Amino acid sequence: MNGAILAALIFSTPEITTRVETILEGTNIPIPETPPPEPIKPEIKPKPETKVIQRAQPERPINPDPIIQTASTNLVSGTTTITPPFVPGTGTGTVTYDPPPHVAVLTGALRDPKYASVFQPTYPAGERRAGNEGRVTVRVLIGADGRVKQVIKVSAASDAFFEVTERQALSKWRFKPATRDGVPQESWQTLSVSFVLNEEG
Repeated sequence: MNGAILAALIFSTPEITTRVETILEGTNIPIPETPPPEPIKPEIKPKPETKVIQRAQPERPINPDPIIQTASTNLVSGTTTITPPFVPGTGTGTVTYDPPPHVAVLTGALRDPKYASVFQPTYPAGERRAGNEGRVTVRVLIGADGRVKQVIKVSAASDAFFEVTERQALSKWRFKPATRDGVPQESWQTLSVSFVLNEEG
């Protein structure tokens, strides 16, 4: 019976419910402000450096004193002055060109073959009788007409040999005269004459 009562008391005990209300208190935590991003600075490109290149002006040649030409038979002409057309960037001025020097054409005197038979002088009689032979070398001045104008002794075996050689040269020797650019002129020439008994017979 006591047990029944105890059991009845247990089952009849009102249910006590404990409600626990949770109160949440919020605390505002300040958030630091994020600074704005720095503005992007535009990239400044260096300006290309402009160089001014000055072209060197060509040196102007020094013009020689003008040459006044006079009447002359000389074939060498005076200085010729040529003025070229103006070309931008090359400067202006007068360019002087000197003509190349004239080279004269020279020809020496030659023995005229028409007078070859009278080239050998007459054998001196005294030298023939003495049986002497010899050689004479002379230097002769040949005129523009081809005749011998002067005879100079270079060497001679005897005076007799030289005298007949000089006489023959002045009277009988003939030449084709030397020329300068085709114009006959005087010239000197050295010649030798031999005196041999066997050749005279």
